[in-house]
Amino acid sequence: MAETTHTQSRQDTQVKVVVPDEHTMISLLGSRDELLRALERAFASDIHVRGNEFTITGTPDETAVVVRVVEELIELAKSGTHVTPDTIERMVHMLTTPGQDRPADVLTTNILSNRGRTIRPKTVNQKRYVDIIDRHTVVFGIGPAGTGKTYLAMAKAVKALQDKEVNRIILTRPAVEAGERLGFLPGTLYDKIDPYLRPLYDALHDMLDPDSIPKLMAAGTIEVAPLAYMRGRAQPVHTNVLTPDGFRPIGELEVGDLVVGSNGEPTPVLGVYPQGPKATYRVTSQDGASTLCSEDHLWSVRTRDDTRRNKPYRVLTAKEIVESGLRTAHYRKYELPMLSAPVEFPAQDVPMDPYALGLLLGDGCLTGSTTPGFATEDPELAESLERLLPGVRVNWKSGPDYVLNRETQPGDVITIANPVTAVMRELGLCGTNSGTKFVPDAYLYNTADVRLAVLQGLLDADGGPVTQEGRTCRVQYGSASPRLASAVRFLAQSLGGVAYGRTRPAEGRAPGRAKGREVFHRQDAHLLDLRLPEGVEPFRLRRKRDTYRASGGGRPMRFIESIEPAGTEECVCIQVAAEDSLYVTEDFLLTHNTLNDSFIILDEAQNTSPEQMKMFLTRLGFGSKIVVTGDVTQVDLPGGQSSGLRTIEKILRDIDDIAFCRLTSADVVRHKLVGKIVDAYGRYDEAQGGRHGANEQRGRDPRRGSADTPSETRSRSGHPEDGAD
Repeated sequence: MAETTHTQSRQDTQVKVVVPDEHTMISLLGSRDELLRALERAFASDIHVRGNEFTITGTPDETAVVVRVVEELIELAKSGTHVTPDTIERMVHMLTTPGQDRPADVLTTNILSNRGRTIRPKTVNQKRYVDIIDRHTVVFGIGPAGTGKTYLAMAKAVKALQDKEVNRIILTRPAVEAGERLGFLPGTLYDKIDPYLRPLYDALHDMLDPDSIPKLMAAGTIEVAPLAYMRGRAQPVHTNVLTPDGFRPIGELEVGDLVVGSNGEPTPVLGVYPQGPKATYRVTSQDGASTLCSEDHLWSVRTRDDTRRNKPYRVLTAKEIVESGLRTAHYRKYELPMLSAPVEFPAQDVPMDPYALGLLLGDGCLTGSTTPGFATEDPELAESLERLLPGVRVNWKSGPDYVLNRETQPGDVITIANPVTAVMRELGLCGTNSGTKFVPDAYLYNTADVRLAVLQGLLDADGGPVTQEGRTCRVQYGSASPRLASAVRFLAQSLGGVAYGRTRPAEGRAPGRAKGREVFHRQDAHLLDLRLPEGVEPFRLRRKRDTYRASGGGRPMRFIESIEPAGTEECVCIQVAAEDSLYVTEDFLLTHNTLNDSFIILDEAQNTSPEQMKMFLTRLGFGSKIVVTGDVTQVDLPGGQSSGLRTIEKILRDIDDIAFCRLTSADVVRHKLVGKIVDAYGRYDEAQGGRHGANEQRGRDPRRGSADTPSETRSRSGHPEDGAD
């Protein structure tokens, strides 16, 4: 610490501050004594330096402030902080303004260092702003231009990314300012919006290695986009979304409805946002699953490198995926997430054991005109069928054929229906044949145990394991019924698996042979190759189960095969409450709209409408942080539209974990004139507001010769509405 001595005369106080280190003394004076001269300009006291000693002579109050400035400068010099004449002025302002913050504590707070440059707050308010960002999930930084609102928020975002507190940074701002219309600007769409985003790019280059920025943007780690493009993540209104009651068009969903998340469980819809007509694209995976979405719709994806390094899924838009390429070398680049658990539909009572139904749909005779039959070369299946069908005896007839007879009891009459036939009539299956069989909805939309049992019955009857040397076992299924093949695909996908389908047409196929005679195939064959997740056993039949277990079933995977234009559709986007924000859409594909584990910054927020502000804030996902910055005195919205930033504090001020930080002209860190300009405009607006108030009392504005409302006057003058400042 500096050594201080006091000598008091009748009017002035003389104080001496001794700096113990000569190198520190040189730092305190600055290049060509510029810091000393700045100190002398800031005070009326006489300040002299001799050797390593400051001598300050002046009024007691002022000399006390000068001594504190010198002591704070010593602390800054010891920490290696670069001090400029502007730093001296800010320190004087801090020490002459009521508050508990020490300048040395404020000016030595390091946020981010890059290429030898350290980003720090320069005022007490800026330090408070940075601390609020650390403590709260949603922060509003409101103040005039040049106060570092966006720059400091971006520094915190980059630091959070480097510390792996978030997985991506999203920077956005309204695309249209000062009433300009993009359609009249030259160039492509991205040429049109680039000037609005340029300040964000420039700040990024100050904080990151310029060579790394394109790579981070290509990987989706950093996204810089106009606000309107964040809103465009959508699907056509007719696109099906899975709910606990089955698939429903997304356009029919309302807030509070339930959809199915990636864990197979219901999750509520938090927001529904109509988008109007948008260009749509069909996203198709390699197993043939597909759905429609807008080009800015979000997808969770990962690459082979991500999987090998155990990295989490990254979130990219459809456009970003296309631009980065769908293939790397000879393999597909982007893997999609799968259901982490089977979908859980509500339990329903069913009239027949699901495994028995699967066997009968595979190899049963359900014409209704004869006694039900079953054909199999595996007596084990006939025994299972008899065990699971109460009141039915399975009698061998000849070869592979069995008859399902009703067990008669003494006193029964001949007109009592066969139990199997009665159930088939109830389910609508009586009279179906190999080309028309189907799985009733009561079995499809039931618990995972029921669906798995149906699938096992179908696969034990008409499926089997397919082994290849050096590869895991896949499951193959074939049927002449397209509805039955579609049901097997549904069952496999709903359990977390994938299904690859193909059709073998009957036309042109060589006839088969049965007992020495030719048998011509009269129907197309629908074939499926299935991959099921670990823990989902596809077979009960012992011989098939043992073969499958010996080779292992592998891991079901989905990769993006193509993204192709599909015209223009009326679209809507939804927000769901699931922790990972994923929901199940067509073909059990997983997609989402909100932003998890992200640091999101909305700049120039005064140019958002109230609807845009609500849309943006409701994009908040789990593990994310939002910082909204703007200047309510510089609203550029055309046509007298209201600003979403001006009224937001009145709406959100009572919500925990949301904070508002206000910066003033004293926090301007640009040229000194900027702060003076801000103050001058403030005085002018205040004067104009008072004059307009007097005119309103007289009922007429003398400058216009007509009545003028206060709200109109504030709008023209740029004065904020109540609650904004």
